[in-house]
Amino acid sequence: MMKNKVELKKVIFKLIIVSFVAIIIFVVFQFIQYRIYTKNLNNKIGSIISKIVEENPNVKKNELIEIVNSKNDVNSELFKKYGINIDEDSIILDNYRYFKIFIVIEILMLLVFAILLLAIFLNYNYNKDKTLKQIIKYIEEINKRNYKLDIDDNTEDELSILKNEIYKTTVMLKEIAENSKQDKINLKDSLSDISHQLKTPLTSITIMLDNILDNPDMSEEIRNEFLKDIKKQIINTSFLINSLLKLSKFDADSITFINKEEYIQKILEQSVKNVGILCELKNIKINILGDKEAKINCDLKWQIEAITNILKNGVEHSKENSKIDIKFEQNKLYSKIEIRDYGVGIAKKDLPHIFERFYKGKNISSDSVGIGLALAKSIIEKNNGDISVDSEESKGTIFIIKYFN
Repeated sequence: MMKNKVELKKVIFKLIIVSFVAIIIFVVFQFIQYRIYTKNLNNKIGSIISKIVEENPNVKKNELIEIVNSKNDVNSELFKKYGINIDEDSIILDNYRYFKIFIVIEILMLLVFAILLLAIFLNYNYNKDKTLKQIIKYIEEINKRNYKLDIDDNTEDELSILKNEIYKTTVMLKEIAENSKQDKINLKDSLSDISHQLKTPLTSITIMLDNILDNPDMSEEIRNEFLKDIKKQIINTSFLINSLLKLSKFDADSITFINKEEYIQKILEQSVKNVGILCELKNIKINILGDKEAKINCDLKWQIEAITNILKNGVEHSKENSKIDIKFEQNKLYSKIEIRDYGVGIAKKDLPHIFERFYKGKNISSDSVGIGLALAKSIIEKNNGDISVDSEESKGTIFIIKYFN
């Protein structure tokens, strides 16, 4: 935890430096005091010795030195006659005067260093409180749904880390808010598209049923034609609703794939079987070529759904008595499936939009609801895959699917 308290470490470092400087200054000051006291004392003793030598020329120097360095107690009574208490007062008056000066200086020095230490501590607290107030203000703004805040911080102290975490949360909330807004727009657009898509077949069904009910004498042949058209519209509507329900599950991320190793050949054969009736109606042959041992890790049911939708699109755009070629291969990076038809192709301006929901391009079939390819793309991408398309008008279309290992 301490490694993130950069500001606190800086403050502690400053306090240590100031304390170290204060100790050095006090030691130097004490040494100066000692030198001054010693100098004054030596001068006075020197004066006394000089006076003794002057009045007693025969006195021996070694005797004077012994007296100065003697450890015998001084006769305090002698000094008391002159009003000096040697236990409390300095015999040398200059030393007493200097002592009072030094006391004042030391007190002032202590006050300066105490104020300096206090200033460092108060500055640290001020900056900390200021940052905390900023953070509280940021949180209040976030609570007001104001996510346009630039509170990213490049420092590494604990409060800056907190600010950075709040910044990350703000970015996340901003993205959620924007996504929510976009989701509402998408939902509105989807409901509008669904309403439009359902309105056409339901209106058509209603009109045909009204014709049947209003014309009891309608010929059997015309009645049957109406009923066939009604059934066709019901099938298309049912397909649309089922596809929309599946897409909504993908949007809500409520689908769980049950993945296991599956043969690509098996997926393709089942998908071809699903479009068998459509192929028979237009006499279209589907050819499958590839390594029968090739496998992919996928959800079998959903991948069959995706491939079926792509094949259905190919059959709808193919000419009668034509073919669709499917090739698949596998390498260390991915498994690839290519589905090629030789139909009307897709216009260049429509290519970027063919996987969009309800998009209907220039050469789209009148029966198409424009949702099958969107569903196929969602399924393939959910299974760690990718789908792309290449097409040329009047020459056909090729869908390329890659499942990454």
